[in-house]
Amino acid sequence: MRYIIFFTLLIQTFLNAEELQIKAKSFYADEKAGFSVFEGSVNIVKGYDELNASKVTVYIDKEKSPTKFIAEGDVSFKVKTKDDVKYEGIAQKAIYLPNKKEYNFYKNVHLKQLGDKKEIKGDEVVLNISDNKAYAKGADKEPVIMIFEFKEETKEENK
Repeated sequence: MRYIIFFTLLIQTFLNAEELQIKAKSFYADEKAGFSVFEGSVNIVKGYDELNASKVTVYIDKEKSPTKFIAEGDVSFKVKTKDDVKYEGIAQKAIYLPNKKEYNFYKNVHLKQLGDKKEIKGDEVVLNISDNKAYAKGADKEPVIMIFEFKEETKEENK
């Protein structure tokens, strides 16, 4: 029989708390060491943001607030910046640093900005959701690829 473990953490954001829900097939926690490991079809949801992976390790501080999430294996995600810009994508590994509000995506990263035709493909992409900035690096033999829609102004010529 397959078990799904529901694990809920509460995170304090600036003035109000927002619930973070983690679902996985298995769960292991070492509170003294300050980490929890979730494995098997891991799904994390916090508001609009969602992260899916084969395995996620969550590190916590002394107040039991998450300080780092490391997602590994077939990572898919969707995130929203403070300016309501929405992104979705895939990678093989993702690290989220809640205190910096920063996602680091690694290996075969494909990041799409929804609503606009903007995409980044690379080996490493950093997305800061508080200032809506993205940085990318290619692999040794592969460049970063940026795809965006280029609209040209057209003028009707009078004959």
